[in-house]
Amino acid sequence: MAKEFRRIGVLTSGGDAPGMNAALRAVTRAAIDKGVEVMGIYEGYKGLVHPQLKRFTSRDVSNIISRGGTALYSNRCLEFKEEEGMQKAIQTCRDNEIDGIIAIGGDGTFRGATDLSLRGIPTIGIPGTIDNDITSTEYSIGFDTAVNTAIEMIDRLRDTCESHARCNVVEIMGRNAGWVALEAGIATGASAIVINEIQFDEDKVINQILEAKKNNKRNFIVCIAEGVPAALGDKLYSEKFAKRFEEKTGIETKFVRLAHVLRGGDPTMRDRCIATQMGSEAVRLLLEGKSDLVVGMRNGELISTEISYALKLDRMYKGTLKEGDLDNFTEEQIAEMKAYCAKRHADLEKLYNIAYEMAH
Repeated sequence: MAKEFRRIGVLTSGGDAPGMNAALRAVTRAAIDKGVEVMGIYEGYKGLVHPQLKRFTSRDVSNIISRGGTALYSNRCLEFKEEEGMQKAIQTCRDNEIDGIIAIGGDGTFRGATDLSLRGIPTIGIPGTIDNDITSTEYSIGFDTAVNTAIEMIDRLRDTCESHARCNVVEIMGRNAGWVALEAGIATGASAIVINEIQFDEDKVINQILEAKKNNKRNFIVCIAEGVPAALGDKLYSEKFAKRFEEKTGIETKFVRLAHVLRGGDPTMRDRCIATQMGSEAVRLLLEGKSDLVVGMRNGELISTEISYALKLDRMYKGTLKEGDLDNFTEEQIAEMKAYCAKRHADLEKLYNIAYEMAH
């Protein structure tokens, strides 16, 4: 089956994530090992709409496994969302004899992959986003590095909080998902964690910390996922919370927004290894003639899911389904999707309850 593929393309799109380079390296070397040429496509889908390509050898991806960011660069190409732009991208594939594409990124990247698949360019997606917010997979490339970066930053903040008996309110990236904030908060012993997926009571959070203060606790960390301000429609919510917290408790409080520092840095061992596995698996699927799939991980095992299914599952979990989204799915599939979403939320809630239990 591999002989039908003479050349494939690989791109990274959307927000960058540590480990993308490891996935790029794996795709390139796995394909070359099977006798298939690889074209690196620069700046995501923009590199197809306005051709920016380079034939990669194994040496072109040497020593990038340890680098953060993406050697192919990234770009959110609005032109690709229009039919004219898509046709330009398809023509670029034909002009360069590209028989299939592997796209590394998030849900927007996968929508683009489906657009290519529907127009005759077989495409496989690899999940790369620090947010870990792709519902069809329990793990996305970049998440572990982002959490460890947050842990390092919060540990440093805690040192000075202890010295001065202060509180730090730390807003943590993750878009609308609370996974980074939750796991970083647990790992750093945060006094409180606020995420969008779990209902919270601001006064309860404050009273919880006041009780800890009565028990002679000196340092306090409150982790707030960036999805909370977004859900509340108040971009400054975390900053305002810090001010209210100081007013109500008398504890000197500083606000910190970690922001894009979480996207950078050298990927951890876990991100390098999982990215390598996913890159190799994506090549295997593509060369077997599969298309319109996204690679994922569940229970420590690699899986693949139809992109349309994955996107609708994502909407179901996030409560953003639109009328007609599930029309093409069977009752059995819908029941399966609901059960999976319930389990994923239950897993999140279990972790959250452990965090609350530890916050004394």
